[in-house]
Amino acid sequence: MIIAVKRWFTVALLTTCITLARTVALAADDWQVIKINGHDYLSVDNIARFYRLPAEVAPSGAKIRLETVMNPLEFVRGSREVMINGARCWLCFPLIEQNGKFLVSRTDVAKTIEPQLRPHRIPNAGKVETVVLDPGHGGHDRGAVCRYGYEKDFALDVARKLRPLLQAKGLRVIMTREGDYFVPLEVRAQIANAARNSIFVSIHFNATDRDPNATGFEIFSFTPRGAPSTSDDWVTPTALSMQAGSEVDGQSMALSACIYHSLLGHIPEFDRGIKRARFAVLRLTRVPAVLIEGGFLTEPGECRLIAQQDWRAKLAQAIGVGIENYQALGVKKQPPMLVADYRRQGPVEKLAPQATSPPLPPPWQRPQISQPASLESAAIVP
Repeated sequence: MIIAVKRWFTVALLTTCITLARTVALAADDWQVIKINGHDYLSVDNIARFYRLPAEVAPSGAKIRLETVMNPLEFVRGSREVMINGARCWLCFPLIEQNGKFLVSRTDVAKTIEPQLRPHRIPNAGKVETVVLDPGHGGHDRGAVCRYGYEKDFALDVARKLRPLLQAKGLRVIMTREGDYFVPLEVRAQIANAARNSIFVSIHFNATDRDPNATGFEIFSFTPRGAPSTSDDWVTPTALSMQAGSEVDGQSMALSACIYHSLLGHIPEFDRGIKRARFAVLRLTRVPAVLIEGGFLTEPGECRLIAQQDWRAKLAQAIGVGIENYQALGVKKQPPMLVADYRRQGPVEKLAPQATSPPLPPPWQRPQISQPASLESAAIVP
């Protein structure tokens, strides 16, 4: 009987392995790589067939708006802009056209599109025990300033509101700073790298001296090796090849998408997109990491919103829901909720009283908090 069972198991295992090998071979054959000047590209038609999703290419210079998006994939000719599942995203390389075909770089298919369309298939995605919350700036580094206060204070308040929401879900939470003191960027990354099965979420607010009317959310993860960041208009090939990559790039992009869809789905702000950058806190972390820009302090209307306790509480809750959906990737093994799903559900529920922090006094009435002797011992909260 035991011998028969062993033989059956061996046959079943061999059958499974052969089937898996055939599936992998078929998947590889599905891709038709097109080489241009030494770089690999895939056609939009090929991508659409592989994922079994409709895709569209808008004319050059077109502005894609969520209200007019009809397909899961909407590209813009000659641009890095793309809408993926209803949220704006920025490719590493622009869409190009050759011989009547629209082409996407192989890097973007692997590093930008795949983690958003099939995040549940990324190895170790959703494996989270600890969330490291990083309120940007602090101490002498005030960050952006508006008539209602400083970026450093708004970011810290959002993190304080977010912490109990995550703890209620059974997650351990670490704050890179608990008060108004400066923490070096490398220390923030070290705290995340030292935590078990952690993700790193840096909270900031935006500012610009170019466009006083600029508004909206954006979120960043680390730029892949050999690719330009979203803000780079032109970079030499040598500079790109010298830049380091990240072993958790797929998880970081999936985390970005989970949080960003929740932000857009819960709060009606302008969609500036899922982007790439080589910020120090992203470059130095070895765990899935994102940096959130929660609106512009240089735009009067948005600044007034950010200065409101209730609005910051709503922002914290939206981030928390996104993190929860990222964690679920490792459990449910299915795609997370998208912006359209959230909007169909209606407005977020009002936060419980115990989850909100007391109002912040104006900056000039706030006592100065000295920097602790040990940053890590003061920052880590069980």
